[in-house]
Amino acid sequence: MKKWLSILVLAMLVFSLAACGQKDEKKSEGKKESTPKTDEVFKIGAIPDQNAADLDKGMTATAKYLSEKTGLKVEFVPSVDYSALVTAFQRGEIHMAWFGGLTSVQARNLVPDAESIVQRPRDAEFHSVFITQANSNITKLADLKGKSFTFGSESSTSGHLMPRYYLTEAGINPDRDFDGKPNYSGSHDATYKLVESGAFKAGALNEAVWQAAVKEGKVDGNKVKVFYTTPAYYDYNWTINSNVEEVFGKGTKKKVKDALLSITSEQTDIANLFQTDQFVETKNANYKKIEKVARDLKIIK
Repeated sequence: MKKWLSILVLAMLVFSLAACGQKDEKKSEGKKESTPKTDEVFKIGAIPDQNAADLDKGMTATAKYLSEKTGLKVEFVPSVDYSALVTAFQRGEIHMAWFGGLTSVQARNLVPDAESIVQRPRDAEFHSVFITQANSNITKLADLKGKSFTFGSESSTSGHLMPRYYLTEAGINPDRDFDGKPNYSGSHDATYKLVESGAFKAGALNEAVWQAAVKEGKVDGNKVKVFYTTPAYYDYNWTINSNVEEVFGKGTKKKVKDALLSITSEQTDIANLFQTDQFVETKNANYKKIEKVARDLKIIK
């Protein structure tokens, strides 16, 4: 009897230890699944709206700065065009992007929990400029009827969306009233070069890029002039993907946001690219007007 009792106690002990082992294993597996992949690279992108070399230099400096401030492995990933960046963001391949107002709205519509978190002070009151040859008789938007015209990228807020909106407000249908269909240069620097060369009578582009080009002598002020500046609107911003907390751990969004807000003019390459000495907070609601204009013009359905 004692022998059988000993065997029974031993069996119960083995079963109990096995059960505990299974629980510990499951608990361990659960912890493993929730642990952030800290070896992952935090990838940032930017709409290719200006000279590729300048963009690469400034964004690479931004990635390095963010790495130093956050402890993350940050890398800049160039995009061939605006839509490619939006697609990469949608797929979760880009964790944060420097978007224009329109592309940020498009990206957030595809990734509903994504957030526009930081912008430059000037992006709360941004403008587009309309340019033409210095000796041109074009002095107002109405004078553009019958003239050749170039926008920037079709997905650009300051190079297409808002200029198209203000042209429409002035009674001009860009698809009908120009000399031929409007051109799409693909970037702001290409726009001012096309107008400077005489390839197109006029064009519209980002005010910040124009001002930087004038300051740095990249455009000849004797050949090109600004004849109209639009009213203000919200534009560029850093938008962070909804997957960053899952991939890099809780608190990542705040960590990255704080790092962006700490940038000053001392970070020369960053300041030169963005034409600013600081960033400020923003929020999704600031871009409601951009979304409405895009829907009204059927650029977003």
